[in-house]
Amino acid sequence: MLKTEEFSVKDNKIAKYAKALSHPARVAILQLLIKKQSCICGDIVSELPLSQSTVSQHLKELKEAGLIQGEIEGVKVCYCINEKEWNNAKSYLNNLFEAYTPFQKCC
Repeated sequence: MLKTEEFSVKDNKIAKYAKALSHPARVAILQLLIKKQSCICGDIVSELPLSQSTVSQHLKELKEAGLIQGEIEGVKVCYCINEKEWNNAKSYLNNLFEAYTPFQKCC
């Protein structure tokens, strides 16, 4: 049995999104996709100080988290934000941060 199975679906989804956002290269890729609305992998490589293989690995992580999607156009893959999953991530993360209420005294 995996330890992740002992946590709620909600907790696992938040962790999945947090993991996808946990590297500055992936954040930069998301910002680039937001700015350009879609990108071919080669365009992303030209914008970042990373090799093709490194960018591909980060794209894979973002795709596995569901935050982006890709369409094959000939020999190239065009990536964009997966709007449905993006909104789910936004909702889960917002709920987490909004659940915090400041205490009078802490530590």
